[in-house]
Formats: sequence, structure tokens, C-alpha cells
Amino acid sequence: MKRSRTQRGHYRFVPVISGLLVCIAAGASLRAQTHKVTEPQKVVRAVAVYEWTGDMAKPAASRLIPVSLFIDSKLEDADVYLARPVPFALDTGTVYEVDRAGVALGTLNLAFARHLVAPAMATTTYDDGWFGYGAFIPPAPAAQSTLKPAKTLGVITGFDEDDDRPHFSAHSATPGSGDAATPTAGTSAPTSTPANDPDRPTLHRNTSTPDKTSSTDSGETPANDPDRPTLRRHSPQQPDKSSADKAGGNDAVASLNDDPNRPLLHRGKPLAALTEEDIPKLSGLPSDQDLHQLVAVSDAANRPLHDFSRAWQDEAEHQAILAKMQATARAQLAAYEAANAPRSAAPMPAATSAPPAPRKTTGKQQRVETLQTMPPPPPPETLLDEQLTGFTLSYGGAPTYIYFAHTDGLGQDLRFVTVVAQVDNNGEPVNAIKSVTDAAHLDRSPRMKLVDAVDADASNRASLLFELRAQNFRQFALYRVIGARAEQIFLTGSTQ
Repeated sequence: MKRSRTQRGHYRFVPVISGLLVCIAAGASLRAQTHKVTEPQKVVRAVAVYEWTGDMAKPAASRLIPVSLFIDSKLEDADVYLARPVPFALDTGTVYEVDRAGVALGTLNLAFARHLVAPAMATTTYDDGWFGYGAFIPPAPAAQSTLKPAKTLGVITGFDEDDDRPHFSAHSATPGSGDAATPTAGTSAPTSTPANDPDRPTLHRNTSTPDKTSSTDSGETPANDPDRPTLRRHSPQQPDKSSADKAGGNDAVASLNDDPNRPLLHRGKPLAALTEEDIPKLSGLPSDQDLHQLVAVSDAANRPLHDFSRAWQDEAEHQAILAKMQATARAQLAAYEAANAPRSAAPMPAATSAPPAPRKTTGKQQRVETLQTMPPPPPPETLLDEQLTGFTLSYGGAPTYIYFAHTDGLGQDLRFVTVVAQVDNNGEPVNAIKSVTDAAHLDRSPRMKLVDAVDADASNRASLLFELRAQNFRQFALYRVIGARAEQIFLTGSTQ
């Protein structure tokens, strides 16, 4: 505090320290408004493709193809990441969740991994690189209640009726009569059930076995009790548990647990004991009708379920979207055929005979004759094995549709078309990916076939996982579709 002189010659004290208090209070309020920034969660998430033939529950042959590994905030190639000697994503005991659009269908426990090398003269084996093999375990069925409805309805006995208000009484005068209990002065209501009640439960002593209360009252179990539960079978030469406890205490129990021949309880064969005979390996590349594919995800943390599938509102919406995707596919096929059609040979020179004299016709007659001489339009392209799938790739995101089909024929006549579209604000699908190729030029332009939608980086935003199949090899690619624009965010190495 300092002193200042007034007009009358007196001094007054000015509270300078009050300003400091205001600054301190302001600083405290600022500290109260700040929050502690936690360290971002470290995500380790592997994505693979699970392939099998036959029944999914008991496949005839299967394999797991590693695709991507999201670690240190970036995507790595799971086929080669930390392959010392086995890739990190294929360690024995790793559990993969087999999903369809983010919904779990079961788990795959990896038993072993193999590194296959394609022969030098191989053409279309597709057996090259690392593959994982394990046992597929479907989800356990929901537990069913063992409760059963009673065959006979219960009857309430001893109910006391009162017209004025409900009340409770300990006992009725006569069971089943419904009369109120009105004990007289100096007496009390009966506290025991009549002995002649047929529904009264009773306890009986089992006289067929000897009385064991004399030995169990002291807290010790008889050593020679035939009904005594044991964890393993004892031989006559081995001492029983009670005598061993008396002789050596708990050390004897520990020695029994360390017995290498002690039986273990397992459902089926243990995972570590599975061999190649137990898990048939899938080799080569079966046909599309026999080969089944699903996404498999392995994450270090348990995350909430996120279903990326989109159900149709009704059949009318399904047919409307299908018609628009078919129109786009046929337009792409027509453009591909026009660009890759073989050039026709030069026309032969016409005969030397004089051309016929032109006939005088009116303009209307010329138009009619022109329409009559024009060939009819070709029939629409036949699309086979059509697949139309809808997704919602993020919370509140626009619907995304993937269409795939192929034509009939062989070589250049067998063409594959894939269209990815995302709906705009007007409800119209806008094309994001358009791919057309034929069976004779797969090395130039691979076939794009959807595997599924998958959240590759645990961001609650799914990407589209495609198989890019060429003539003698294949790759897997992840595409992020936002605003009807597709971006390839990851591409694996080629197999074979």
C-alpha cells in the first residue's frame, strides 16, 4: 500500500495489492478452465482376407491372407512387417474375428503359418507369400433357459377376505377355507401346519447308506468315502489326499498338480497340437462359385460393434438403384467395346458397272426409307452374376453402393464391370469408381471384385477392400470413398 496526498493536506492509503489479487484470481480461473490432454490411443489392428471352400463351419480347405497392419498411425504391408521369421500378423495364437460388414461371424485362431514360394514355371497357382492357417470357431449359441412352465396352476390357500380393506394375517383359521384368523383372548394363532396336509414337504434320512455324521461333524472327510470327488485317478500305490496332507501339507497337493501325466480338459484338440492334417490348406485359386471370401480383423483392444451394412428401405428402392447401376454398367461396357473393337479391313473396290440412276423422292419419303434401311439396335448387354451391395461407411454418411457383374463368353468376350457410386443430396448415385476389363487383358487392367467393407484403422470409418485379380497374380487394395470420390489408401504386394 502507498500513501497519496489529498487536497486538504491529508494522506490516504491506496490498496495497490488489490490489483495483484485480481490477477491471481484470473490466473486461477484460467487454470480451472484448462483440461488435461490424454495421450492418444495406440491402435494396432490387422486386416486379412479369410478364404475357404465348402461349408463355413467345417470348411473343406481354408487359408488366411494378410493384407494390412495399422501400427504407429500408418498402414503397413502385413505380409512382410516384422517377418522374423514369421510376420507379426501371423504369429501362432493370434485371434482374428471374421466379419461381414463389421458384424462378427466367428473367430479364427491361427495355429501355424507357411511361406510358400511359387515354382519358376508356375502360371496361375497364386500360391506365393505368407499364409496363415487356423481353426474357425463359430459363435456360441445363445443359452436357452431351462425353466419350464408348470403343468398345474398354483392355488393360494389361507387367503383372508375383508370387504373394507386388504390386510395380512399370519395364518388362517383353517387352511383352504379363506376365513380370517380371529384368535380369542389369551390364545395365539396356530404356528404349525396340520400334520395331515398332503402337500407338506418332509425330510427323511437315507437308511440305505451308513451314517457318516460321526466323521463329518469334526470337519474331516472320510478317506475311504467312495463318493468323494477327485481331480485325478489314484493308483493303489499312491497315498490318498488326506494322508498326504497330514504328512506333507500343501506340498503334496502341489506335487500332484505338477504331474506331467495329469489329464487336461479341452474341447476337441488343443490349438497348439493342430497340424496340417487337421487343417486342410487351400491352394491355387478355385472358381468364383466355390471360393468364399470374408474380412478378418485382429485388434489389440475390444471395440464396440459398428455395422456398416445398409438395408434396403423396400424392394422399390432396391430395384430403382439396381436399374441405375445397370444402366451405368452397360454404358461403360459399350464405351469399352468401342475403344477396343478390332479395326475392320479396308472395303473392296466396287464393280465397274454403272450405278443405278437416282430416283426422285420427296424429303418425307427419304426419311422413311432411311429408317427402314437402318439396322435394328442391338439387344441390351446380358449381365450375369450381378451383385449389388449397400454400405453406410461412416456415421451419418451417404449410402454407398457397389455393383459387380460379368458378361458371357471367353477371352475378349468375357468382360467384367465394377461400379462404385455414392448418393448425392438429391438422392442420385454419383459414380466414384468405374472399371471394365476382359479376360484376355487382365494383366493390363485387373478385375476389381469387392471383398467387404472394413474399418482398417479403428476410426469408425470403413474402407472398401477389393481384390485386384490379374492373369497370373493378384493384389488387395483399400479404397476410401468420401463425397463420391475414391482414393486408394493401401495396396499390397502381388502374389505369384
